[in-house]
Amino acid sequence: MDDILYFEDIQVGDSFAFGPLTVTREETIAFAAEFDAQPFHLSDEAAATTHFGTLSASGWHTTALFMKMFVTEMQKNPGRQAASLGAIGVDELRWLRPLRPGDTLRGTSEVIDKKASQSRPEMGIVRSKVTILNQDDQPVLTMIPIAMWRTRPI
Repeated sequence: MDDILYFEDIQVGDSFAFGPLTVTREETIAFAAEFDAQPFHLSDEAAATTHFGTLSASGWHTTALFMKMFVTEMQKNPGRQAASLGAIGVDELRWLRPLRPGDTLRGTSEVIDKKASQSRPEMGIVRSKVTILNQDDQPVLTMIPIAMWRTRPI
């Protein structure tokens, strides 16, 4: 595959957008019921007794929706997908405002740092600043994923 985007091709400042994705009430409750069954993620009545006021999605659900949108966008570019080797973690994950059923998300990812691996010459590490926005252009989530990228074969 000649169009692979290798570690060497990635530059600080590179960015791309992904999304949109609209969140439904049913998926908000289903995710919470399985993974984060706190009352304010399960019903408006319970949320009304908290600072949320109405049903809000779990922050982990918001993070999972980022991944869904991000991977969907990556799959549109087989060369980018082919060079991605997963991630080793996330720094500075912040849930900035509640995600509500009916919200439509979109995101951006901008490369902020990269370095060649000292122990694994077949890969490099890329850190990106991710921002997820709602339909009102308000930030809902920010984080810095730390991803591994395949280096160009010698």
